[in-house]
Amino acid sequence: MNDLFTRRRRRAARPTEAASAGTLAATGLRLAYERREVSRDLHLAIPRGKVTVIIGPNASGKSTVLRALARLLRPSEGQIVLDEKDIHEYRPKDFARRLGLLPQSSVAPGGITVADLVGRGRFPHQQPLRPPTVEDAEAVRRAMAATRVDTLADRPVEELSGGQRQRVWVAMLLAQQAPVMLLDEPTTYLDVSHQLDILELVRELNRSEGRTIVLVLHDLNQAISYADELVVVHEGRVVANGAPVDIMTSDLLRSVFSIDARIIHDPDIAHPVVVPLTSARPAI
Repeated sequence: MNDLFTRRRRRAARPTEAASAGTLAATGLRLAYERREVSRDLHLAIPRGKVTVIIGPNASGKSTVLRALARLLRPSEGQIVLDEKDIHEYRPKDFARRLGLLPQSSVAPGGITVADLVGRGRFPHQQPLRPPTVEDAEAVRRAMAATRVDTLADRPVEELSGGQRQRVWVAMLLAQQAPVMLLDEPTTYLDVSHQLDILELVRELNRSEGRTIVLVLHDLNQAISYADELVVVHEGRVVANGAPVDIMTSDLLRSVFSIDARIIHDPDIAHPVVVPLTSARPAI
């Protein structure tokens, strides 16, 4: 029995094997809410093992695309494929073992502790009416340690600061051990220091565990700084995608974001910097 317990612990302590998976692509999507069309003929390929950031002006369809990738909105046309299989052909738990989503403005149940909330990320791996396994406990421990919330394990989530709470939600997503992680505006409502803290954490998880990560962000310079791949969405279509240094131009900013801006290429940093000058919208 002790040998079996030791083998199980050793297996749980290794990085998730699922991190080697995670190919995600969408072709010809039409997305709509009832009769309101949001996207048409949208094509998107997410590079495996990279940080992809989706940007675009308000109401351009960024979060809608993320909802479709997470199976929360079914396309009326087109297909989304995860690991060479249509996402709607997966059983719910099987899909959740492959892809996890952190939506905007998540709300924790009243009184729940940090450890218990992070433990909910293990649901796709658990069997009904069975207690958590050694693998579950180890995944929760590693997720809390990676996000540096392990010292808060017994604290009620509702007592934490906004930045701490967001780290706990990321820990729950990490405990899910899905190779693909989607985060919808994870820095919303946080001050600049906590925004950078969350983005550094996400990039660290990508570099250390090889997760495929897709973020929706509003801040252009944060998106450029943390993205391996930028996807620019405008009026429900992908109008540009690629490495930030390759696609970020003044013309793109004017046509998509309606701003006149200067693009600075500083030799001391590896990415361009956007300096907004004036709005390019017609005067009212």
